[in-house]
Formats: sequence, structure tokens, C-alpha cells
Amino acid sequence: MNKPFIIGIAGGTGSGKTTVARKIHEIMKQNMVVIYQDSYYTDMRDIPVDERNYDHPNAFDTDLLITQIKQLKMGEPIEVPIYDFKTHSRKEKTQFLTVAPVVVLEGILIFHFPELRELMDFKIYVDTPSDIRLSRRITRDIKERGRDMDSVMKRYLSTVRPMHIEFVSPSKKFADIIVPEGGYNERAIDFMVSSLKHKWNL
Repeated sequence: MNKPFIIGIAGGTGSGKTTVARKIHEIMKQNMVVIYQDSYYTDMRDIPVDERNYDHPNAFDTDLLITQIKQLKMGEPIEVPIYDFKTHSRKEKTQFLTVAPVVVLEGILIFHFPELRELMDFKIYVDTPSDIRLSRRITRDIKERGRDMDSVMKRYLSTVRPMHIEFVSPSKKFADIIVPEGGYNERAIDFMVSSLKHKWNL
């Protein structure tokens, strides 16, 4: 088996990068696997709520992520961590993941780490206006993570926005292409899928 083609999809919270990854996966099916940087959050259950920062590079177990991406590049399966956002901790069980021709790595800060960037064959940055990203963040955190409006806005203003300005947005310069509007950009998704199918004869 040839080494898998590693695609990085980065962008701010609520940019639509997860939707892009999922839509490509729906088309590529068994020829592709997706790894989410969110799975590699460190345990924060003992950190006071007001001090938790999910948008700083130190919030992730990047060493483990790098190790596992290297394993996939060598054709080895991995055990992906499962993070519980309600308990702010990593679950005991993991997700067994086998290698595929295409591996997509998605996350807000995957372009921030040089060693991680070097493992990627192609890098995509999903660029979406801040007001749209905030609206999506509010909807997601209330519906999926059991938070209320006040807590979502407090976290956005105290950590999400400042970290985006300091770390996420500057990483855009490392992208090979910049895709506006995320999963709603059907032409960009079609182009990426066509390119992948052509490269791998899928």
C-alpha cells in the first residue's frame, strides 16, 4: 500500500472546516478517514471552569497526535482518543482507526505546529467571517454541549476570539489553498474530491 495522502483542514471555530471534512468523507467513503484535533484535548476536569482554555496550543496532546499521524503514514492502525466535552476529560475507550488512501486531519490549530505541518501533503484553510463563526459556535455549544448563552459568550470573548487572533488566523499563511464559507462552498468541495480521485485513481 502506498503512503496515505495527508490533508490538513484548519480554520477558526465555526468556520465550517468540520463540514468540509465530512462532506468529502461522504463522497470518498472507505477511501478516506478523518481525524479531529478535538479528540486530542488534554484532561481539564481538575482545572477551574474560568481557567480552561480550549483554544490555546497547550490545550492539545500534540505529541500523541504527531505520533499517530506518523503511524498512519507507515500503514499502521491507531487508537484515537475520545474526548467527553461534558466531563472535560478523555474517555477510557478509544476509536480503532485503520489507514486509508486519504487521511484528513481537521482542527483549529493543526497548522500552528511545524512538526505536524510537515506530515501534511496538502493544507486547506477554511476562512469564514467572524459573525458567522460566532453564530455557529453559539448554536453548537448550546445544542451539543449543554451550555447556555452567557457561558458561550463569556468563553468566546475571554479565550476563543483572542486565541483566534493570536494563533489561528496567523496559521492561514501556511495553507496551500484558502476556502471561503466552508461546507457551503460546493464548488471547492467538488474540486478537492475530483483532484483526490484523479490522484489515487479512485
